[in-house]
Amino acid sequence: MIVRSNPPRIHSVQRAAAILRTFSHTAPELGVSEIGRQLKLHKSTVSRLLATLEGEGLVERVAQNDKYRLGREVARLAAHAPHLSDVGDVARPFLESLATYTGETINLALLDSDEVLNVAQASGPHLVGGSNWVGRRTPFHCVANGKALLAFQSRDVIEHALTKPLLRFTPRTVTSKAALRAELARVRACGYATARGELEEGLNAVAAPIWNARAEVVAALSVSGPAYRVKPARFRSLGALTARVAEQIAARLADGPFA
Repeated sequence: MIVRSNPPRIHSVQRAAAILRTFSHTAPELGVSEIGRQLKLHKSTVSRLLATLEGEGLVERVAQNDKYRLGREVARLAAHAPHLSDVGDVARPFLESLATYTGETINLALLDSDEVLNVAQASGPHLVGGSNWVGRRTPFHCVANGKALLAFQSRDVIEHALTKPLLRFTPRTVTSKAALRAELARVRACGYATARGELEEGLNAVAAPIWNARAEVVAALSVSGPAYRVKPARFRSLGALTARVAEQIAARLADGPFA
């Protein structure tokens, strides 16, 4: 019998990857000291790694505050990830149709570890609306697509996700694990999730899961917009509509890599 050992890992590469993962929707720009504190690394180590990442285009320095943010090379690499682009390409016409019909911002998102990764977007005709979310990560507990993704995962996945603190972003953010469990149960019961100013004040959304042929949720479709347009009174109708479109996307994905 051949015993396979785990391949050796290169610590500098692990540390560089950890630095890239520190950037998020809530922290798009970070300084050397901030990264060092988060990762418990010395400032000189962080500086050397950032210089290397900057040279490769994976991060870039922000001149105004001497902080760093993700670079263009990250976006280029993401565009060449087939398992992400395929679902976005298949869903694109549905996103655009839903944006036209609702007049709001439509996003397609995946659950990536304990975060939500937005991979495709279509915008409605309004001048006041959502920003570009593609490539941005958000916590799962304060966004509709995160709740739609997490609600239908296995109990082990849900409980693992709940081991981390539920950070508060607005007065409406759900930070109680018991309350979030109850909300996920409501999502499973009605088939769609909602968020009412939980990540940003005045930003509301509904989202529905996209299933594959193995009865697994692989993505989520969301409709978001300012609270004065995406009002709670519209949640039920928008939720039902989003769920129907999510089913149509699932049907088109049936023969693809997410089947």
